[in-house]
Amino acid sequence: MTKYILVSGGVVSGIGKGVIASSTGLLLKTAGLKVTAIKIDPYMNIDAGTMRPQEHGEVYVLNDGGEVDLDLGNYERYLDVTLSRDNNITTGKIYREVIEKERRGDYLGKTVQIVPHVTNAIQDWIERVSKVPVDETGEEPDVCIVELGGTVGDIESAPFVEAMRQFQFRVGYENFALIHVSLVPDMHGEQKTKPTQTTVHALRGLGLLPDLIACRLVVQKPLEPATKSKISMFCHVAPEQVIGVHDVSSVYHVPLLLQSQGIVEYLHKRLNLASIKLTSEMQERGSCLGVRWKELTKRQERVFDDVTIALVGKYTDLQDSYMSVTKSLEHSAFRCNRRLILKWVDSSHLEPETQTSDPAKYHDAWRAVVAAGGILVPGGFGERGSEGMMLAIKWAREQKVPFLGICFGFQLAVVEWARNVCGLTGATSGEFHPDAKDPIIIFMPEISTTHMGGTMRLGLRPTVFEPETETRSKVRKLYGGAGKIWERHRHRYEVNPAYIEKLTASGMSFIGKDERGERMQVLEMPDHPYFVGFQAHPEFCTRPLNPSPPFLGFVAASSGQTVLNEQLEYQLTHFHPPHPEGSMVSEAELRRTGTPPPGVEKVLRSE
Repeated sequence: MTKYILVSGGVVSGIGKGVIASSTGLLLKTAGLKVTAIKIDPYMNIDAGTMRPQEHGEVYVLNDGGEVDLDLGNYERYLDVTLSRDNNITTGKIYREVIEKERRGDYLGKTVQIVPHVTNAIQDWIERVSKVPVDETGEEPDVCIVELGGTVGDIESAPFVEAMRQFQFRVGYENFALIHVSLVPDMHGEQKTKPTQTTVHALRGLGLLPDLIACRLVVQKPLEPATKSKISMFCHVAPEQVIGVHDVSSVYHVPLLLQSQGIVEYLHKRLNLASIKLTSEMQERGSCLGVRWKELTKRQERVFDDVTIALVGKYTDLQDSYMSVTKSLEHSAFRCNRRLILKWVDSSHLEPETQTSDPAKYHDAWRAVVAAGGILVPGGFGERGSEGMMLAIKWAREQKVPFLGICFGFQLAVVEWARNVCGLTGATSGEFHPDAKDPIIIFMPEISTTHMGGTMRLGLRPTVFEPETETRSKVRKLYGGAGKIWERHRHRYEVNPAYIEKLTASGMSFIGKDERGERMQVLEMPDHPYFVGFQAHPEFCTRPLNPSPPFLGFVAASSGQTVLNEQLEYQLTHFHPPHPEGSMVSEAELRRTGTPPPGVEKVLRSE
C-alpha cells in the first residue's frame, strides 16, 4: 500500500509548502524509499499555461508537455524524478473529467454533486497517479507527497479538503499522515501562536487532524521552546510533532533543518515505514544521496569567490516568474564553487525612452549590465522590453561578455544579429509585427491560431548537433559530446527558414537543429568566450547535483576561462541526462507508431 503524506497550509499562502513537501520527500529518499509527488491547485484553470507570470509565477513544463505549477519543479529538482501533467490537479481538470463522465452517462442518470462525485474523482485521481513510476527504477513509488495549494478555509479548496478527509479512511490510518504548515509571525521579537491555533482549529473542524505542525518563521530566529510548548498544548499535539522552519542561508538547508528535528523518525513510526521492504541497493542509493546533499550544503558555506550575472527580463517584478532559471544558475554556481550574485534588470529600463522618462532607472540598469560577468536573457512573450533585451545582447556580443539566451532570448539574439551584422535594419519578430518586411522570427505553421492553452510546441524534444561540432563546440562538450540531446520546449515561434542561408553566410552558427534539420534550436558563436542561445528551456531539467549543461557552461565562462575549461573536461566524462531512457523517443519514431508528440492535447474534445 502506498503511503500518503498530505501537506496543507494555513494563515497565508506562499509560505513554503512546496519546499517543505519537497524536503520531506528528499529525506524519505535518503532512507531508500521511492517517492512521488502531486500538487493540487484549486483554481478553475485547466493548467497554468495561459496564466501571466506575474499572476502565478513561472509556468513549469514537463516531459509530456504539461504546463503546470512551479512547485512541480521543486519536486523534480529535489527528488530527481520525472513527473507528468497528471501530477498537477486543478479544479478545472477535475470538473472537466466529471462533466465528461456525466455527458457519457457514466453516472447512470444520478444527480451529479460535489459529494460524492467530485470528491471521488479527486481521490481516484490521486490514487491512480501515485502508482505511476517516476524514477530510474521503473517501480511503483512507496510514498506519495500530496501538496494542497492555497490555505485551509478558502472556498475553492473546500472540495479538496473534503476529498482528503474521506481519503484518510479509504487508505487507512497507517497510510495517511498530514503536515500542516502555518505562519508564526514574529512581532517585535515575540513569536505569536494565535494564527496557528486558529488555522489548526479550522482544519480539525473540517475533519483533518495534523500529525505534524510545521511552524514557518520568516526570520532567521528559530522557534522558541516556549512557543513550541504553547502550540503543542493548544493544538492538541505532542511537542515532538511541532517543527520549526525558520529562514536559513538557502532552501537547500531546509531538509537538514527538518531532519535535525526528528521528522524522519516520526514519519517512520507514524506510517510504519519499516513494513516497506528495502533492498540493499535502495538503501545504498539513499545513503549516497544523503551524503551528496550534505556535501552540497557544506560546499555552499565554504564559497568565497563571486560570479555576477545580469538577468535581463520582462517579469522581474515577480522573481518567481524565473524560478527555474534562478535555480539553474544556483546549481551551476555550486558546481563552479562560486557564490551567485544575481542582478535583476527590467529590460525596458535599458531602452532610450527610459533615459528620458526616468534617467535613474536607465543608468542603474545599464550599470548592472556593464558590470556583470555574464548576461542572461530568458523566455517571455510580447514586444514590451524586447528592444532593451536586444541592446543587452548586442553589448554581450560585441564586448565578448558571456551570454545565454533562452527561447525568447534566443530569438532576439537572431534578430539582433540580422539587424546589426546582416544589415537588415527592419528585422523583427512576427510576434510583434506580422506584416514586417523582414520577419526573422515567424509563427510555426502547425500551431493553433485560435486556442492558447496547451497548443504551443511543448515537452521533451530532441536536438541534433551538426557533425562538425564534435570537437569545436563548447555546448556539445557540456552534454558529454553527445550527438543528440533532449530538452523541454515551450514556444510558438521559430527562426524563419527563408533567412537561414543569409544568417549563416554572415557568420551566425546554428549548431543544433531538429531531427529533420529544418528548425534552428541551438546557436553558438565560435569566436566568443561563450555566446549561446537555446530555443528550448534547459532550465526545466536542472538538478542541484546535476546542473543544466548550458547554464553550467554560462556560469563557468562568467567565472573565467580556467573554470570553463575545468567544467568542459568534467562534463565530457561525467554528464548524464536527467530523463528516463523511455522518455527520449525521437519524433520520427512517434510518427512511425502513430503516437502523438509531447504537448499535443486538443483544447476542445469535440474538435
